[in-house]
Amino acid sequence: MTAMNVVHMRVKAGREDEFLAVHRAFQASAVPGSRNFWVVKSGERDYIVVGEWGEMADLVQARPQMIANLDKLRPLLEDLGGGRGVTEPWSGEVVLHQRPEMNVESAL
Repeated sequence: MTAMNVVHMRVKAGREDEFLAVHRAFQASAVPGSRNFWVVKSGERDYIVVGEWGEMADLVQARPQMIANLDKLRPLLEDLGGGRGVTEPWSGEVVLHQRPEMNVESAL
């Protein structure tokens, strides 16, 4: 069953280019079981990193690589407050996935 991980982060002022460069260098496509990887800007300096995995075991197996990447990011991140530290991570198995049907005209 497909698994996802979602991590909220807040980047220190003036460090966004470095933050994105670290993510570009990560090469998620080289991590076994990785299907997709997104970095979503959700606020002025807030980002949500989303990973899609073939199954939960793939995500679990990739954790050491993700933690190593996070270690590169830590100096660029602000504490989120409320005891959360610099990241607010969530992960789990997808229980519902819907996508609109596409026809040839809408794909162009």
